[in-house]
Amino acid sequence: MITRVGCVLVSLLVGGVATSFAEPSTPTIDGLAPLVAKYLGTESGDESERLLETILSHQDVSVETVSQIIRAGRTYQNQPVGNLPGEQIVVRGQTYQLSWFIPPTYHASKAYALVVCLHGFGFSGEEYLERWRTRLGEDYLLACPTYPSGAWFTRRAEELVLETIRQAGQRYHVDPDRVFLTGMSNGGIGAWLIGMHHAPLFAGLAPMASGLDAVLMPFLANLQHTPVYMIHGTKDQVMPVDLSRSISQELDVLGYPHVYREHQREHPMAGGHYFPREELPDLVDWFNRQRREPLPTSLTLVRDGSHFHPFNWVRLDSTDPIAAFSDDLVDKRDERIKRRVYARLDASIVGNNRIEVKAEHIQRYSLFLNEQLIDFSKPLTVVTNGRLSFEGTVTPSVETLLRQARLRQDPARLFSVHLTIAVAKPTS
Repeated sequence: MITRVGCVLVSLLVGGVATSFAEPSTPTIDGLAPLVAKYLGTESGDESERLLETILSHQDVSVETVSQIIRAGRTYQNQPVGNLPGEQIVVRGQTYQLSWFIPPTYHASKAYALVVCLHGFGFSGEEYLERWRTRLGEDYLLACPTYPSGAWFTRRAEELVLETIRQAGQRYHVDPDRVFLTGMSNGGIGAWLIGMHHAPLFAGLAPMASGLDAVLMPFLANLQHTPVYMIHGTKDQVMPVDLSRSISQELDVLGYPHVYREHQREHPMAGGHYFPREELPDLVDWFNRQRREPLPTSLTLVRDGSHFHPFNWVRLDSTDPIAAFSDDLVDKRDERIKRRVYARLDASIVGNNRIEVKAEHIQRYSLFLNEQLIDFSKPLTVVTNGRLSFEGTVTPSVETLLRQARLRQDPARLFSVHLTIAVAKPTS
């Protein structure tokens, strides 16, 4: 049941790994582009450090040049299309089934939206592939992984989803601003959990016939820039409709964009616990309208203590003692979890190179900055909890740019400055 579900945080970051780049036409960087491509694509830590050293010593290296190379993107090769059920994907030595649908009209020169669909208990990705592949138009790629018992609320299941998105970007031309996560029942729970903690990856979430328990509700705050489309049956006897109603009410309180649809229909086998075909056109129309906002000027981040990773241009580095979930998320409910003792950071760029931050239960955090967020030619001011944390100029770094680009694999988010801020303790 949902009351046994916890939250997951993992450090695996996703996106298309660039194995080859369209080389820029500027002659001075032709020799640099292949090195950058190899650095971003290698899975070997030792090789990446060797390549990084070579790039940094290159005569033509600069933040502007490397940024141009990365943004030029990779050259995609044609791949198999159509219905591709039963393929395999390996995550941490474990093999899982992964089913794809690639429109027969797919062309590698075009960027496509990606929908990742998570099945419910007793089903498989292949079965959901059959249900979904006729529902999306020619502009969508569909990926349906299979996880045992549909236990998408475990850490390994989350890693499977993130690796699915990464591999989709390796094989096919995925538009990073149009990646969607949806799921039914247990899969809907997974869509909530993964979507909340990796919100900057997604243009939208579509959980169906699912819900969250009380200890997870604070993580909805992470969805400030990630719209949600919820569907639930009023006659659902597996996941009571009140679960989705309470989430919709909380999103209303937060003022976050979302669509909540209830239906009265019943299925001969599933009763009210299903996704009616009649709801599909409106959902696909919603998908069509959504685009991710790559660099919003304000962010809200709520974390437990099980793992930290970048959340767009912020990251938590050190906290006070806070709630921490286990890998399986169902075998631990200590007092901090029950009391929902989480770290929270609210950061806003308020103009004139000023960043204001509110931090709760946080000892140290990081800001990742670029020329789209601040003006590097002017001094930067950072204020945390009303107190001055930093004032001065920051200098873009090619090394920071490359390390963050390799970590994130997201050409829409390139950061050449990494600034660490210590949070001053309140005076007594």
